[in-house]
Amino acid sequence: MAIPTFQLSDGTLLPAVGFGTSGLKGSEGIRVISSAIDHGYRLLDTGYNYENEGTLGQAVKQSSVAREELLLSSKLPGRHHKYHAAISAIQESLYRAGLDYYDLYLIHWPNSKRDEYVEAWQALIDAQRFGLVRSIGVSNFLPEHLDKLKKETGILPAVNQVELHPLFSQPEQRDYHKKHQILTEAWSPLGGIDHKLSKPITELPLLVDLAEKYHKNVGQIILRWEYQLGALPLPLSRNPKRQTQNLDIFDFELTTDELQQIIALDQKEARVSAQDPRTHEGL
Repeated sequence: MAIPTFQLSDGTLLPAVGFGTSGLKGSEGIRVISSAIDHGYRLLDTGYNYENEGTLGQAVKQSSVAREELLLSSKLPGRHHKYHAAISAIQESLYRAGLDYYDLYLIHWPNSKRDEYVEAWQALIDAQRFGLVRSIGVSNFLPEHLDKLKKETGILPAVNQVELHPLFSQPEQRDYHKKHQILTEAWSPLGGIDHKLSKPITELPLLVDLAEKYHKNVGQIILRWEYQLGALPLPLSRNPKRQTQNLDIFDFELTTDELQQIIALDQKEARVSAQDPRTHEGL
């Protein structure tokens, strides 16, 4: 199936849906990631702290799809924000995966209390110049963090990967990204619990009704909503059928009113793991 693309500010094209790999390790992880590649995923997202860059690398090595057709992304952990530690960590990420380069590399968390993320960002800028990574970005950065990167280095990230789902649509964050040509990637795109109804997102009446209207499942409605918001979702599924379904979202379109109805589901305390970038310190 044909998958649309998003163009980054540096010219890189990313497929409009990627595959998350958190928790996928060992031979079972290789099987799941290989299945995702076989079912059409070309953007694969991992992280140093996922401890599965080697698993991803083995899946890529075993795949019949050429490395050049895949876009592989990883993330720098908080404990390695110092410049030289960051450069070494990026190299270690490559060694673990058996890669010559990453297509995209992100800073996982800003770790505001340590306040070393500008130093880490400079390391990513240089890693890109060295050819270790093709595109660079961040994850979980708030507008104030991004403003500081711009002020200190003159360079804004091409991507910011943030929590985004129907109970947490992040309108201000998305508006900032749009204004500054930063692509929004969505982690936990299908996550969240409606605490008012004590139901998971997949059981919310509005989404169930929309799924029935468009002859899709609720997950497909959510992923389509995120795509129409201009975000790139990174769903994870171990189920081959669901992997295929999560890519099959480009043959229908939600109305403007339906997009707003889903945004209206927003709740105050809707973060999946209560990790607020203002206070959370990633390891």
